[in-house]
Amino acid sequence: MIQKSPVKPNRGFVTALERLFPLRFPLAKLSKIPGLGKLLYLMMFRTNNITCLPRDSVVEITLNQYIDAPETMVLPSQVVHRFIDQAQHHFIMDFCLCREAMTCSNYPSSLGCLFMGDAVKEIDPSYGHIASKDEAHTFIKKCSEAGLVHIIGRDKLDETWLRVTSGDKLLTVCNCCECCCLWKMLPNLTSDINNVFKKMPGVSVQVTDACIGCGVCVSACFLEGIKIMDGKAVLSEQCRGCGRCAERCPQKAITVHINDELFLEKTIQLVNQSVVVD
Repeated sequence: MIQKSPVKPNRGFVTALERLFPLRFPLAKLSKIPGLGKLLYLMMFRTNNITCLPRDSVVEITLNQYIDAPETMVLPSQVVHRFIDQAQHHFIMDFCLCREAMTCSNYPSSLGCLFMGDAVKEIDPSYGHIASKDEAHTFIKKCSEAGLVHIIGRDKLDETWLRVTSGDKLLTVCNCCECCCLWKMLPNLTSDINNVFKKMPGVSVQVTDACIGCGVCVSACFLEGIKIMDGKAVLSEQCRGCGRCAERCPQKAITVHINDELFLEKTIQLVNQSVVVD
């Protein structure tokens, strides 16, 4: 019986992207050149609709109704699990392009993106593998346990490098670290592009009087969303409420609240505005 040889990874294109990856900051600054930024927005970001989900471990749910069983509470990661249940097609990347490009030593490079929707059938099979719903659920839990932040939505950049033609049928779940994430370039981009990356509905982050200005939160943030000013942490407009600063703060001086009991439905609706997941 003749056995098929395994698919050889098509890594030439990926290698080229990885070599360009460290240049993302100066390239992002080019978007502020008059006219060029608008063109980049129309070409590469106009259809983007990306939402950052807070870490489950730090959120405090403030709802109108009393909840007597914490294990029954709805948590941000359930947004991803809802879409996993809804989607018929799942594709797990066997590597994270960002962490490979930066030779990350803090998080596993093997934990890549999860893609869902009919368009995953167009993805080069050498980049990863088709997964069952159960495998996708397990994979997301593993990414969360590793300390990664889930970012979910439609991303034109992924559609482009994956060479997917039906972009409105590709849902990206990026599992991001603070050291290597592509979106660290967000502060260098124009406001039009910056606005496609959203905070989850109902999320608020606060710095309490317990803050001593140690700066641990600054190193934990991947978007310049928090700074030390006059000996105390201060949030900036770049904060997307991921909660990693609250998770790392040794004084527990940062809190992340969800004060909208419809946050799950609203987040799902936000994603559904730009992606058809079936």
